[in-house]
Amino acid sequence: MTAPIVLPAKANALQAHFTKPKPIIGVIHLRALPGAPRYEGEAMASIISAAIKDAKTLANGGIDGIMLENASDMPFSRPEDIGFETVAGLTAVCQEVRNAVDTPIGITCVANGAIPGLAVAKAVGAKWVRVNQWVNAYVANEGFLNGPAAQALRYRSNIGAKDVSIFADVHVKFGAHAITSDRSITEQATDAEWFDADVLIATGTRTGSPTQPDEVNEVRAGTNLPVIVGSGLSSEQVPALMQVADGAIIGQWLKVDSRWWNPVDPARVEALMTAMEKVRR
Repeated sequence: MTAPIVLPAKANALQAHFTKPKPIIGVIHLRALPGAPRYEGEAMASIISAAIKDAKTLANGGIDGIMLENASDMPFSRPEDIGFETVAGLTAVCQEVRNAVDTPIGITCVANGAIPGLAVAKAVGAKWVRVNQWVNAYVANEGFLNGPAAQALRYRSNIGAKDVSIFADVHVKFGAHAITSDRSITEQATDAEWFDADVLIATGTRTGSPTQPDEVNEVRAGTNLPVIVGSGLSSEQVPALMQVADGAIIGQWLKVDSRWWNPVDPARVEALMTAMEKVRR
């Protein structure tokens, strides 16, 4: 099946940012930042130190990219309520990680903080932002969320950040999709490309839940953009998923005991990248 052509062809964002095919992006789940309900006054230096330690473990293990996420700031604010303190904290950590490793970095500012994420990315030299709901709308844990594509791309243009790519989820996890239930995943993938995303992401239903090859294929059928896995990859799943995906974002499985709040486990990084070496041959 050939995907519909809805926009002129553009450069492959994965090839622009990564040197190897099928790049693997490891996630650093940051400790709670100032202003978050779970923040208990930890010094920023301590939060930064933990992030740098994880970044070095990922980089030393041969990971292709690193994505930083304010994952401990739950319950997450709606996009319009993300505070200056969150943007400042995220920027401070990302800048230090950027200085500590040569690995390309990206940003996720939850929940669905496309514009705050772009601001951080521009400030620290990040290569991409992940946006969970780029187009259309869905019912998230935070309530009804609209796709921010129109505002976010105008903001990206205004701050001179067109080199920051948009990695957009299709049929995002942690939500109900009754609003768009009359549109297939394939059609929603076409919508995301039509609204000028750069890379599309297929996920499971929650953090760590496996992405199914069929869902990757459904997304790919609707787009000419690269399609990556955004949830649930493990070393055992690499052969099956990397047959159909162009890369992956992986967080929880790389952590000690596969708990997202734990430090990155170097043995798991090694196991994953060893599996990837076989795929890339």
